[in-house]
Amino acid sequence: MDFNASTLLSLLPEIVLLSAIAVILILDLFLDQSKRMFTYGLSLAALIATMSAVVWVDDSSRVVMHGAYVIDAMGSMLKISLLSVGIFAFIYSRRYLVGRNLFKGEFYVLGMLAILGMMIMVSAGSFLTLYLGLELLALSLYALVAFDGDSKKGSEAAMKYFVLGALASGMLLYGISMVYGATGMLDFAGVARVIASGHADQTVLTFGLVFVLIGIAFKFGAVPFHMWAPDVYQGAPVVVTAFLGSVPKIAAFAMAMRILVQGMGGLGPEMGWQG
Repeated sequence: MDFNASTLLSLLPEIVLLSAIAVILILDLFLDQSKRMFTYGLSLAALIATMSAVVWVDDSSRVVMHGAYVIDAMGSMLKISLLSVGIFAFIYSRRYLVGRNLFKGEFYVLGMLAILGMMIMVSAGSFLTLYLGLELLALSLYALVAFDGDSKKGSEAAMKYFVLGALASGMLLYGISMVYGATGMLDFAGVARVIASGHADQTVLTFGLVFVLIGIAFKFGAVPFHMWAPDVYQGAPVVVTAFLGSVPKIAAFAMAMRILVQGMGGLGPEMGWQG
């Protein structure tokens, strides 16, 4: 559980992607528009390098960072999936962005930050880590939706997305606070132990879970909390809509598994998601 070199190796994919984002963001400042393909190529190379790091890291199940981060086969598979879809979205976006004078390095930096947030969510071992990854994803998506500064629909869509996203964040944090109040734990393994022991306040825990699920459902447009999705999908650039409608859904599946199975699976029979 101590922080050491093996912990850094376990976090190698995230370290590779974050380092690449920092380097690309700085290099892009010194490139003119005619050399923007260099930023595009580096972004694809960064995603490929991150995927290679995911494959290289041992995916045997273990917990690092004092329970905040989980490495397992499911996480590795989902990271490879979202990186693959991200590479496809970046390749698809180039011609669209060039044709509309939107071919800028910031698009790929924001896209990679969103992917980094999703990778954190996929391997989250606690509610706090999950929230940090979710907000990194959300803040990047707000900027991507409004990426076309000349589009009034894009600006309107980004504002709606931001306001409802802030509301969802508040509900999510309120739910997490109730879960913490009922169990005294933030990591999923600790919450699962307290639930199994029967010492948690079931009423507070149930309400906390409901608020957490509502917040997550708002974030990802799950029915019946999807009222923002049509406006945002219509107002955002097409390539952003393609990204927004595909890659985050992989992270949503990971969140459901971490929370409903690994963390609060003991409430399954009462809440109805287990037989």
